[in-house]
Amino acid sequence: MKPYLAAALQMTSKPNLMENLLEAEERIELAVRRGASLVCLPENFSYMGLEADKMAQAKAIAEKSEQFLHTMAQRYQITLLGGGFPVPTPEGDRVYNTALLVAPNGEELARYHKVHLFDVNLPDGNTYRESSTVMAGTALPPVYPSETLGNLGLSVCYDVRFPELYRHLSKAGAEILFVPAAFTAYTGKDHWQVLLQARAIENTCYVIAPAQAGNHYQLRHTHGHAMIIDPWGTILADAGQDQEMAIAEINPDCLAQVRRQMPALEHRVFG
Repeated sequence: MKPYLAAALQMTSKPNLMENLLEAEERIELAVRRGASLVCLPENFSYMGLEADKMAQAKAIAEKSEQFLHTMAQRYQITLLGGGFPVPTPEGDRVYNTALLVAPNGEELARYHKVHLFDVNLPDGNTYRESSTVMAGTALPPVYPSETLGNLGLSVCYDVRFPELYRHLSKAGAEILFVPAAFTAYTGKDHWQVLLQARAIENTCYVIAPAQAGNHYQLRHTHGHAMIIDPWGTILADAGQDQEMAIAEINPDCLAQVRRQMPALEHRVFG
């Protein structure tokens, strides 16, 4: 593993599958032009709309999203993370919120079905019931060992509030943690950055967090601020609310130095 550039893309996905995919390709191409070899798309990159509309198009969204990820990775010769899109369950009554990691040759490297579902009543009056259309995954997220990029651990959005999931990933050897998200504007202003930094610090890992930003439909607003954070907790790049991406170097020497200076993973007593 040598130093390389990673990009956490920021999008404002809408209830239009093909327009979202066109926008995603534009941002992927820009990241590649800036030198990124690992490019990460946010949760719901291919579709953000009403749950009923999502379910009505779920099969098409899943097929087009997967095809898109394989094609883009191969076309631009990058490792590409699709941070979350709906894949119908075998019964067809709900979907899995699925993250997919694809190699530069277009082959699937890892797949993860989001296990923590966002069912909350926020103080701003908005209510979210992800479980109304999404089936929770039943398996812990995988770590993909890449000789060129490091050990890559998957997660999705609301997972970031559950530190035990990231402890599992670090124990499995993760060096880079993916946190693709569509974080609500209300919670994001107080919790997004501090949660990402906490996951980086406590596991001495890089965190790459692509994000949704802005207004998507009706009252659905997301926080933005796609970020890349180093193992010390330093924010290397922050896309703000309008910029197209956060891009930064992933450096194995930095990772090794932080783990030498702060060997907390070696000092674990429980778990």
